[in-house]
Amino acid sequence: MLAPPSRPIRLAIAGVGNCASSLVQGLSFYARGSNDLTGLLHAEIGGYRPSDIRVVAAWDVDPRKVGRDVAEAIFAQPNNTAIFCPEVESTGAVVAMGPVLDGVADHMLDHPAERSFRVAEAEQPDRAAVVAALREADVDVMVNYLPVGSQAATEFYADCALEAGVAFVNAIPVFIGSDPAWAERFRAAGVPIVGDDIKAQIGATIVHRVLTDLFAKRGAALDRTYQLNTGGNTDFLNMSARSRLASKKLSKTEAVQSVAAERLEDENVHIGPSDYVAWQKDNKVAFIRMEGRLFGGVPMNLELRLSVEDSPNSAGVAIDMIRCAALARDRGEGGPVLAASTFFCKHPLEQTSDDQAHDALEAWIGNGALPAEALPGRA
Repeated sequence: MLAPPSRPIRLAIAGVGNCASSLVQGLSFYARGSNDLTGLLHAEIGGYRPSDIRVVAAWDVDPRKVGRDVAEAIFAQPNNTAIFCPEVESTGAVVAMGPVLDGVADHMLDHPAERSFRVAEAEQPDRAAVVAALREADVDVMVNYLPVGSQAATEFYADCALEAGVAFVNAIPVFIGSDPAWAERFRAAGVPIVGDDIKAQIGATIVHRVLTDLFAKRGAALDRTYQLNTGGNTDFLNMSARSRLASKKLSKTEAVQSVAAERLEDENVHIGPSDYVAWQKDNKVAFIRMEGRLFGGVPMNLELRLSVEDSPNSAGVAIDMIRCAALARDRGEGGPVLAASTFFCKHPLEQTSDDQAHDALEAWIGNGALPAEALPGRA
């Protein structure tokens, strides 16, 4: 066990939706004196425990959240994830109005009010205002939880983090940490980034990757596969606009393709969000089918149905990503935190197997040294 850190991790949140709700609930849940850390990937990272994370700033655009303490805003509509910690102490951080930009899809504004992302009638901040708020709150790490497809809005917050010297955790499939130009900007500024697109604890992507890797390791040929996902949260409602899906489909598809023995032709792989089913709420159901050939070319197929509460499934991973970003900042590391990004994210700057990523992460957490053989291009 390392010595306790000299100060807590001061966290800012961009987008106070279901994922933020699960994260903030989890911080309270694990901070209440229980030694049962079931559900966490790591009890400690760099001396930081989950109880060392403090929410000190947040932005959203929904009037049901703007102006409220984060501890209250996480339970406001349209959030509909599981409430596993109903009593969350006041954070002292009030949700501020953020820039809309492309963070709200047009079709969301026309949806029935009880489920829509209505935009607050408040003055939207410019970059200088957000940078000033980050500095005033003495933020260490910002986590990006904006809706899928929010390219301009994500770049806005990434720019703010760079200017304020705040480590950035990009939980969504807008490519920042995995984009070479953005990666170089963070590296040059000496600011860490962990991303892109969070890989849930036991989610469709990690299960699909493990099964794809199993085919390769057991000498079976994988000929074609699909992954179909349905859910009833605002993420799935937002993604019902196909124009916002390009980066999400690419991220999920590459996560699977990268561990296949041979890349599948485009027509033989289909991975991505499929439909919005309102009554599912934050429950996500994934259907995975894999068709291949065994010894002697004999055909086989595998079908799997996975049902998970979507946001809590990612929150434990987010807690680790945040702590890794803070640890990198403590060590003076800038740019993509490769070990953490490769293990925790679907679309890191460099892809590798989950076994290699796990070993690289544990080595980095332990002493900051990344084994030369752990990641491609690092031998």
